[in-house]
Amino acid sequence: MENRKLGRFIIAVAIISFTASTMLYLLHYFIFQDSHHIFIYMLGDLAFIPLEVFLVVVVIERILTSREKHALSQKMNMVVGAFYSELGNALLGKLLDSFDNPEQISSQMAVDKNWSNAEFKKALTYSAHFSHMPNPGKLDLQHLKNLLDAKRSFMLTLLENPNLLEKDDFTDLLWASFHLGEELDARQSLENLPETDKAHIANDVKRMYALLLNQWIKYLIHLKSQYPHLYSLVLRTHPFQPSPNAVIHE
Repeated sequence: MENRKLGRFIIAVAIISFTASTMLYLLHYFIFQDSHHIFIYMLGDLAFIPLEVFLVVVVIERILTSREKHALSQKMNMVVGAFYSELGNALLGKLLDSFDNPEQISSQMAVDKNWSNAEFKKALTYSAHFSHMPNPGKLDLQHLKNLLDAKRSFMLTLLENPNLLEKDDFTDLLWASFHLGEELDARQSLENLPETDKAHIANDVKRMYALLLNQWIKYLIHLKSQYPHLYSLVLRTHPFQPSPNAVIHE
């Protein structure tokens, strides 16, 4: 129904515009009696139409599209930032201790103020191919379950954001977090689990942690270029350094 009304409106506007243009040309002719002059300007106007179409359709539309993408990116990074503030940062630090080689992971992810684009790119590649498996015996499953359960409503709210359709990698991270929470909730007890079950959960943790690292690096790249003050706080508090501390001593 709405499309039909819109179609009728466009047709009506086209008829009115064409009629008004014709009437004005006729008025010009009756006043000045100069059809030659009218056709010169009419041809000039027609000659400009292809260029006008190019400017509107290609140039202006690309500028508007670029602005829309930038605005959408800003909104999505606000959502990503909220996720890390509420849950992601805690998971990064807590789960790091469950690996047998936390120093090796930290050496690849220890972002500092001197990091170049090449180092960020290297960290993205490392996190995209993250192959380390957490030690099931070091996983505090009850604490992890409590943490994910406490933030479940918050993550559901994030999933309701329509802008997530434009950011598949972050959506994958949310789904991995939900899946891990559901796995932990589905067990009556997290004590005395068989080794095979612990290994299964450890694999889910690894999947989520890899996505967590990769998305974190992408978020830091955004902060470095757009919000240096927020980037500075992350540099002081992230868990991949010996002594994280928000207090500025220098």
